[in-house]
Amino acid sequence: MKSVNLAEKLSMFASHWDPHVVASYNDNDIMVVKFKGEFPFHKHDTTDDFFLVLEGEVTMDYADQPPVTFRAGELVVVPKGVVHRPRADQEVKVLLIEPKGEPNSGDSGRAPAPKPHI
Repeated sequence: MKSVNLAEKLSMFASHWDPHVVASYNDNDIMVVKFKGEFPFHKHDTTDDFFLVLEGEVTMDYADQPPVTFRAGELVVVPKGVVHRPRADQEVKVLLIEPKGEPNSGDSGRAPAPKPHI
């Protein structure tokens, strides 16, 4: 029962596409991550995907609909089963919420990130 300083947590690592768990909530991991470039297209069959931009700009590409660009203070929830790919031309800082144990890579074939607790 203490506050979590997200800027402080984000300053603890420099890697991209490597979520770090900062808190837990009802069997969900709350994570911070830095994006730059593009992640592979993928989907999650059993859970929605939650993205809140803290700093910067993300474009969410979809396999079957137009992309959505969102900025600091804006969020996107990708429904389960929807093929998507986040990308960012410049480094962006994002808060994610996912069920514990859910691989961030979905069905992309990319190895899932280890999601260390910080």
